[in-house]
Amino acid sequence: MLIREGSLKEVADIVATIDEFSQKETEESLASRLNDKRSLVLVAESNGELLGFKIGYEIDGLTFYSWFGGVTRHARRLGVAQALLEWQENWVSQHAYQMITVKSRNQFPSMLRLLIKNDYLIEGYEHRVPLVESRIMFIKTLVSGNKSISN
Repeated sequence: MLIREGSLKEVADIVATIDEFSQKETEESLASRLNDKRSLVLVAESNGELLGFKIGYEIDGLTFYSWFGGVTRHARRLGVAQALLEWQENWVSQHAYQMITVKSRNQFPSMLRLLIKNDYLIEGYEHRVPLVESRIMFIKTLVSGNKSISN
């Protein structure tokens, strides 16, 4: 599996194949959300087949927001999401950000488990109806050298 920087068109193509996303993002809708922010667009592929993606962008000079990601149904449980997360964290650390924030929903328990397994801490909750639409906010403080940077 190869993780690389990708295009918004590639992401839109992947999103179109993921049933759980009720809103099918387009290249234009993704670009408007990024709106000239410093961003990172990652894709995972194997033998030329797109398997997943992860998009994030700068909130401020210290904080990077991991905004949107997904893995195609047939590529799940193969470590794609973990590999994308690790690649993103490495890039974020190399670019001197101190924290990564991310929001997920109750309806994505695999993502919630992935974040907790990777030392993301719950920092907030937004109640929605239906309950599966509720958002859980996470934060991870990155390590600089051998010292943890505190919030």
